[in-house]
Amino acid sequence: MTPDEIAGLLDQYRAGIEAELALLRQMADVAKDQRQATQNSDFSALGQIADARDRIMRSLVTIEEGLRSVRQALVDHRQLATAIPGYEEVARRHREAATLVSHILATDQQSMADLANAELARRSAVAGLERGETTLAAYRRVLSPPVASAKLVDKIG
Repeated sequence: MTPDEIAGLLDQYRAGIEAELALLRQMADVAKDQRQATQNSDFSALGQIADARDRIMRSLVTIEEGLRSVRQALVDHRQLATAIPGYEEVARRHREAATLVSHILATDQQSMADLANAELARRSAVAGLERGETTLAAYRRVLSPPVASAKLVDKIG
């Protein structure tokens, strides 16, 4: 590959990584919203947030598919690419994208932990209701004996 071809690939990659960064920033905002919704147990908002995440992820996947071959060509010709003006800036943007992804994943882990805790609390509440229902049913049987028992008393007395 010639230096001009590598420079063209670098320009393509720069444009793609900028588009990915814009989407990743949106995803970071959505992840924050999701975290807030899980902390507030706002489960109706989680559906809308999931739809927004899906849209952003589809766009990211589309861009990434287009960049895969460009990135591989730059890796294959790294020595030539590093000599092209602007390479370091593109490499920095690539690292920034990786940092954003790590931040989003950390936020997602916190959200998943909150959801798991909410599920445990929900299960505990359900178990408590079931125990209470069983206890009340037993108490009702004590207070209101079945009608068959009353017939037995009527025959004897």
